Order: sequence, then structure tokens, then C-alpha cells
Amino acid sequence: QVQLVESGGGSVQAGGSLRLSCTASTYTVCMAWFRQTPGKELQGVARILGGGGVTSYVDSVKGRFTISRDNAKNTVYLEMNSLKPEDTAKYSCAADRRCAGAWYTSYFYDYWGQGTQVTVTS
Repeated sequence: QVQLVESGGGSVQAGGSLRLSCTASTYTVCMAWFRQTPGKELQGVARILGGGGVTSYVDSVKGRFTISRDNAKNTVYLEMNSLKPEDTAKYSCAADRRCAGAWYTSYFYDYWGQGTQVTVTS
């Protein structure tokens, strides 16, 4: 079992920045951030592999969000800049030991955090 604990959510005005953190109870090679708004499916936002050199992003956040990790702390970060109202969602951290399947598909992740709310006001 891998326990994931997120922090860093909050409310910010459009154009602002937030940094989310996700601390895992143990090292896990594949770590990702997903987000969800009421009535919609989970959306993969970003994923990072192993040492941190391989990252993937959904098109809508490219150039604005950066995923990184500190393996010494078993922590993954999501730096969010130039936030837009459409970024408002509950953001959840996910982990997968196998890195199998499409990274943006929630089905392939075995472990999930409780989520943290991000609200962007116009």
C-alpha cells in the first residue's frame, strides 16, 4: 500500500500561481496529478516518471504547469502558473508502480490521495 497526502490547494485570482505537493509513504516510479469538477470525469493533468526526467502534460496546461519530484522526500509537486478559472477543480495525486497504460487514464493508477481543492476566480 502507498499512502498519498496532498497539500497546497486554495483560492487564487486568475493569473496567479499555486504549488501543490503530494507526499507518498514510499517511493513509487509513476506519479501523476488528476483533476475533477462536479459531473465530469477525472482528467489527467501531468505525470512524472522515476528520476524526474520524463514528464507528460495535458495540452491545456502545457507551458503553465510544471510537475517535478524530490525522491529523497517521496514528494511530487505541481507548480501552477497563469491560472485560469477553468483550472478550478479538485486535484488529486495518483501513483502507479508499473507505469502501464496511457498516463492520463485514471484506471491504471492503484493509489490515490484524498484531493485538494483549487479555485481560480476571475
